[in-house]
Amino acid sequence: MRSEQRESLGRRARGRGGEGDLSEQGFAFLLLTPAALLIFIVVLLPLLITFGYTLINMNLLSATKGRFTGLANYASVLGASWFWSSLGRTLYFTFVSLVLETGLGLLFALLLAGSFPGVGVLRSLVILPWAIPTLVSGALWKWILHPDYGALNALLSWLGLIKEYHAWLGQPWLAMNMVILADVWKMAPYSAIFFLAALQFINKALYEAARIDGAGVFRRFRYVTFPHLVPTLLVVVVMRSMDKFKAFDLFYVMTKGGPANGTKVLTYDAYLRGFDNLNYSAAATISYVIAFLVLALTVIYLRLGKQEDVND
Repeated sequence: MRSEQRESLGRRARGRGGEGDLSEQGFAFLLLTPAALLIFIVVLLPLLITFGYTLINMNLLSATKGRFTGLANYASVLGASWFWSSLGRTLYFTFVSLVLETGLGLLFALLLAGSFPGVGVLRSLVILPWAIPTLVSGALWKWILHPDYGALNALLSWLGLIKEYHAWLGQPWLAMNMVILADVWKMAPYSAIFFLAALQFINKALYEAARIDGAGVFRRFRYVTFPHLVPTLLVVVVMRSMDKFKAFDLFYVMTKGGPANGTKVLTYDAYLRGFDNLNYSAAATISYVIAFLVLALTVIYLRLGKQEDVND
């Protein structure tokens, strides 16, 4: 019955000038066409248009708007001092938050992998920060770090650790680290989910054999647990590196690139040049430079993963 319905649909889609029924490939292509068209309109077409902006002058305040410039936009961006400053801040944010997030995620996963009363409730509580939308998380941390009535100042003052309230977002270096703290708080549970899932597939007999051989906790982790977590670690590092290079919402909500440009990362720089300065060419060029950097990092991570497999 299903075969007859499919043949009937194929005859309807054939058109007046066709001969014979649609082939299996043609029928499959017919079904995939709407989804492929949607992907082209929503994903590929904006990418192509944005790439076109990198090759022409799309500064709306320029008298030569619309003129073809070739790779001049890339040369202008890569040759600017502000670009390298923003790139340095982006790399610092990516590296520090990635190390802290991955380490804490692995620690949470190891703690939650055991069986003890209330472990289910504890897993739910650990995952809760990740479930909060990023904009809400940023607004929450901005309130916590408020210099006058923030919860962090109140807590540290109550504990006697500080004598006067601090403007946690008032200094460039300190503000960047506070954004890192907010990002790690939210996304460490995300890494923990991956590690916790990977821990479930480790053969428990390996731990028993290691105990019989006299291996302690740290040796069991080094020679049993960690080697099985390396593929998951690679996936987490690649995914989170890509997300951190694209981080924007936390910076927008918490600091808006300040103070003194101390938290102006590449994505926020692209936003300012596109929407404040109306220089769409610079914004598009920065976006594609970010994409190239993420691609390069991904290739490096994958090659390191292949070398690890070969060594094993």
